[in-house]
Amino acid sequence: MQYITTSQLKEALLSSEEITVIDIRESYERNICTIISIHIPMGELNQRQVEIPREGRVVIMCKTGRRAEASTNYLEKEFGFTNLFFLSGGIIEWIEKFDNQLEIY
Repeated sequence: MQYITTSQLKEALLSSEEITVIDIRESYERNICTIISIHIPMGELNQRQVEIPREGRVVIMCKTGRRAEASTNYLEKEFGFTNLFFLSGGIIEWIEKFDNQLEIY
């Protein structure tokens, strides 16, 4: 299983690299704060895994990284994904390092 740091994600987003961010948090969490991403709540991954690109890097994101790590592991084992990374530190670390205008919850 692979991970990506918030600094690496920021670099990738600023470059021309093809990268997709999947936010697996619940809707109420996204209503508090979010970055540009596709929203697929963790509980819907099984049914909606077909929406996740199989090409390019795909970053799975949650609040702190724990759910993203578990979800990445699940998607790799159950559906054979090989291009997934979980965001270490999640959106909380993103806010602390790069965007303190977003609300921490």
